[in-house]
Amino acid sequence: MIRKCMVFLLLISLFTINGWSQHGKLEGVITDKEGNPLEKVTVTIISVKSSGNKLELKTNKEGKFSQIGLWPEYYHVSFKKSGFMPISREVRVRIAEATKVEITLEKAQEMMERNLSAADKLFLKGNKLYVEQKYEEAAQAYEGALELSQSQWGYYFNLGLAYKKSEKKEEAIASFKKALELNPESYSINKELGQILAKEGNFEEAKNYFQRATEISDDDPDAFYNLGVCLTNLGASEGALSSFLKTVGLKDDYADAYYHIGTIYISQNNVGEAVRNLERFLELVPEHEKANIAKQLLDYLKKQQIADIIEKRKERRKGKK
Repeated sequence: MIRKCMVFLLLISLFTINGWSQHGKLEGVITDKEGNPLEKVTVTIISVKSSGNKLELKTNKEGKFSQIGLWPEYYHVSFKKSGFMPISREVRVRIAEATKVEITLEKAQEMMERNLSAADKLFLKGNKLYVEQKYEEAAQAYEGALELSQSQWGYYFNLGLAYKKSEKKEEAIASFKKALELNPESYSINKELGQILAKEGNFEEAKNYFQRATEISDDDPDAFYNLGVCLTNLGASEGALSSFLKTVGLKDDYADAYYHIGTIYISQNNVGEAVRNLERFLELVPEHEKANIAKQLLDYLKKQQIADIIEKRKERRKGKK
């Protein structure tokens, strides 16, 4: 009986450890300007990737909150309490880590509070419509929210996402840039601006946003990969190689980065490294759309390697004579 209990406890322990290793935790404390803890502040956590993924909780008497079981990604987190100005932050939750935030709320006038409450309702309505893929209607809801309050970066950001889905690229760029003015330290805004500008072929401007994204999130392989693609298109192969190497250093199975690394090494006449990286690319994604090109390049490079070996042997023989 004791043995069975021990096994059961071990299974629970393993489950808990494995669950925690795949998720993260967000916790924090909220106070007023005088440093007093604020109870019953509503904390709303919304995934940046999926506006429909929303969690809501409240602070305790000590002004503290804690949410476990969050997937590692970026979240739009808002803090609201009656009588105070709401605040929102972009927060990155990491695997098996507790991300901590400290928030200070300022008191708000009654009329302003009513407007902000109405704006927030429109914002949440827009999120619901966005999840339902009703992007034009979602944009209208976000626009309505902005008519009531222009101080929330999240309103502009989500409006940009809705415009992007509606193929209104110029409007999307303008919305993202406005969101960035309000929240310049946002990885998600910089990333979105970089992506939309890169798709338009504006690699010079896109590069700047991806560069900023790597500075904000220096352990995110996607940011370095996107920067590398921009630099490749701008002919800056050395900088691109550095970005792609950083990418695979952070994520060993980032297949597309290996392809770019291989082609850059070809241009540098570094046959050995070109072969190694292209082989790694094919090992990871043998059915990739660029797989045939990679195979052709490898065939050529290996023939070149053989030719080089033969040439070196000839030179050694001549030297002996």
